[in-house]
Amino acid sequence: MVFVHGTPTWSFLYRAQIRELSRSHRCIAADNLGFGLSDKPASFDQHPARHADHLQQLLAHLGVTRYTLVVHDFGGPIGLALALRQPERVCRLVLLNTWLWATAPDARARRVDGLLRSWLGRLLYLRFNFSPRVLLRQALARPGELSVAVHRHYLRPFPTPDSRWGLLRLGYQLLGASDWYEEQSRLLPRLRATPALLIWGRHNAFLGAALPRWQQLLPEAQTLELPVGHFPQEEAPAEVGQALRRFLASPPSHLDNRA
Repeated sequence: MVFVHGTPTWSFLYRAQIRELSRSHRCIAADNLGFGLSDKPASFDQHPARHADHLQQLLAHLGVTRYTLVVHDFGGPIGLALALRQPERVCRLVLLNTWLWATAPDARARRVDGLLRSWLGRLLYLRFNFSPRVLLRQALARPGELSVAVHRHYLRPFPTPDSRWGLLRLGYQLLGASDWYEEQSRLLPRLRATPALLIWGRHNAFLGAALPRWQQLLPEAQTLELPVGHFPQEEAPAEVGQALRRFLASPPSHLDNRA
């Protein structure tokens, strides 16, 4: 099992699912460069393709040749880019609230990009740690259920302005890598034969409408919709873990998608 996170999270996001699956599967959940417990070089451009390069190097170092890929948020473009390079190595595919198509046509993505590239966006991200402090909570269907202790774990990897460049620079890639996302999307037929599961938080203001597009791109994929926001792993940890276990143990057609 290879778990790939997005922003502003780190491998901590998958802790409940790793507890559920590590008794029967080898679970690998690395922190992307600039996030979690990994190094945080301010000069790294954070393009998803560079993260995919690092992930590929890590799996080669660990001797991993076949795996189930689980991706979320920016982890989708990162992990899927690697999967599209080596589709024969991916046994199964699990997508949670992510995308892989051009973002430039999306008016909200353009507004977000404009803010991030302004003096205000830089101030909010670098000075006030705005992404994990505020945006993470806003992306939950029930922000009040995020405990202070858990929220602290999302804040701790970014204690200083210098440690927060990864958050800002990956944010730039929402729109900055738009053409690259579209190029990768055209390669998705390479993965159509791979058993796939879509786990989707339906109360997701930014990506909620993306589910039908994934269902069109991966028409054989199973779907599990949950009454949560952008982070199903955090908001419905037991349901996500159980869905993963069923998906791994049974043919995808046997997945019960009631929620």
